[in-house]
Amino acid sequence: MSKTAISTEQAPAAIGPYSQAVRAGNTVYLSGQIPFVPATMELVSGDIAAEARQVFDNLRGVCEAAGGSLDRIVRVGIYLTDLADFNAVNEVMASVFAQPFPARSTIQVAGLPRGARVEVDAVMVLD
Repeated sequence: MSKTAISTEQAPAAIGPYSQAVRAGNTVYLSGQIPFVPATMELVSGDIAAEARQVFDNLRGVCEAAGGSLDRIVRVGIYLTDLADFNAVNEVMASVFAQPFPARSTIQVAGLPRGARVEVDAVMVLD
């Protein structure tokens, strides 16, 4: 099996030893994105909805660099530092995806890198 790293300036650079995404066959595994603005590598300011929108914008950039789009995502994992943010993130996700929505898990975590409140990873399938 061959695998190819995906990299784009339309999403934040990796802050550790990982790829923004890896393609294996026609499946693309997208690493977790936190709400960094790619140009500044700083967290977006604002409420949790603003953070979630930035995360999905970052994922969109990686999807496009891999030759796909958010519509090709079949699974997302959402990590929140506070489940009280669940409804706000749901609203953002509903504005980003169309039915049928991706499969999903949402997990509360004790902390995320750089003080982020939300992180999302995904799996995308290409034709």
